[in-house]
Amino acid sequence: MTATGDLTANRIIEAGRQLIMRRGYSGFSYADVADAIDIRKASIHHHFPAKTDLVIAVLNDWRETFDADMVLLEASGADALAQLRAYIGHWERCIADDTAPFCVAGMLGAELPSLPEEVAKEVKAFFDNLTAWLEQVLESGVKNDLFKLSSSVQTEAATLVSLVYGAMLAARAYGNVSLFKDVTDSAVERLVKAHKRSRSA
Repeated sequence: MTATGDLTANRIIEAGRQLIMRRGYSGFSYADVADAIDIRKASIHHHFPAKTDLVIAVLNDWRETFDADMVLLEASGADALAQLRAYIGHWERCIADDTAPFCVAGMLGAELPSLPEEVAKEVKAFFDNLTAWLEQVLESGVKNDLFKLSSSVQTEAATLVSLVYGAMLAARAYGNVSLFKDVTDSAVERLVKAHKRSRSA
């Protein structure tokens, strides 16, 4: 693919991400993508023959970006607590400035029963990847005496995923950006306070 082709594909992926994030899988068409970036539908089909191809590309692009950002964060020397706060802080900023008020994987997850099988598989892979990263961060936090877990690392990671995505939904439903921060700050403090209590015991 030429550089121009790459640029066009990237524009289509970004337009698809914005549409999925705000409307979900069933709420947009290639006509909407074409209108968003002033491109012919035939050009979209050239890069992504079917809607499932585009949605999977959006998910893969987001997962690759997430992985790269987390690798850089760890390489910077950030400890587990800083990594966790950076992840949550990313969503706090995106919700506040409306650049990404909801994760595309979260929107698609809500539609899981009606999604094409190949898309549903990628959504599950996204959440498996996120949960695995959180488990790694929590394990590092315990090892370095930053966190105290009240249950297994798998349960704590799943709880954090649930809290973060539930807080996104609540912030959207109530039109209250600060609600996301309140819920997620409380979740992190629970881990840290449990650690502080165990040290003072």
